[in-house]
Amino acid sequence: MSARMTDYFKRAEPAFKAMYALEAALKASPLDARLLHLVKVRASQINGCAYCIHMHVGEALKDGEDQMRLHLLAGWRDSSLYSERERAALAWTEALTLVAETHAPDADWNAVEAVFTPDEQAWLSIAIGAINVWNRVQVGFRAEHPTDRRHAA
Repeated sequence: MSARMTDYFKRAEPAFKAMYALEAALKASPLDARLLHLVKVRASQINGCAYCIHMHVGEALKDGEDQMRLHLLAGWRDSSLYSERERAALAWTEALTLVAETHAPDADWNAVEAVFTPDEQAWLSIAIGAINVWNRVQVGFRAEHPTDRRHAA
């Protein structure tokens, strides 16, 4: 695999500046950083974005996330390591990431409504949309993750 383009950040600089501003807004949102990491890693796993998986696993570890929870994330439905809130967020992440297949089921939304405030519901949906944009850009341009075995951060 080799990168299709390496200067896309420069070529679409205003768009990427807006995306970075969105990321800053997400960090200031009412959502917990650890929850955001889980959402970003899970969407990136579904989308097969090695670049984003590498980045967000590294950030999650740096912020104190447990390694085993990250290892088990793809199988979260069968693990007791995730809270009700995290389960709702992960189900919603999968529903919106695969929206063409799922059509955002009411059952998944109802689970989000049960454990998130309306403000958090809005921010969670924006966070899921944002990581999906990043995944599509990085996968589309075949962005290469660092190849050392240390995690990014």
